[in-house]
Amino acid sequence: MKRVTGIGGILFQSENPGNLYEWYEKHLGIKREPHGQGATFEWRELQAADGSEPGAKGATAWAIFPRTTKYFGASKASFMLNYRVDDLDGLLEELKKAGVEIDPHRESADYGKFAWIMDPDGNRIELWEPAKE
Repeated sequence: MKRVTGIGGILFQSENPGNLYEWYEKHLGIKREPHGQGATFEWRELQAADGSEPGAKGATAWAIFPRTTKYFGASKASFMLNYRVDDLDGLLEELKKAGVEIDPHRESADYGKFAWIMDPDGNRIELWEPAKE
């Protein structure tokens, strides 16, 4: 089974998200989405699963959360990577058998399914299975 297929998002915390968003926009040109919840970098896979080109459209989220957020759970880090996966349920079953710490909370949205695990250093990792096109 394919496990991680790419980076789905880069999420980090700040004492002052508004100021940090402004800094990134001014100095690096990263503009927030109109809803204010981060930026999206759009891209396309080179090849589809059936070998045709180009592959599916994809996106990588980039977001700043307040330092007080509960979204990072008990993570020791002030950042969290979101990894794209092909089969979230299958991967979670394999990780469970391997003794990986898995947050029982799950979320679903029109853009996919989410779950969270912890690595051995106590860093929270978000797993995302994008919705099928």
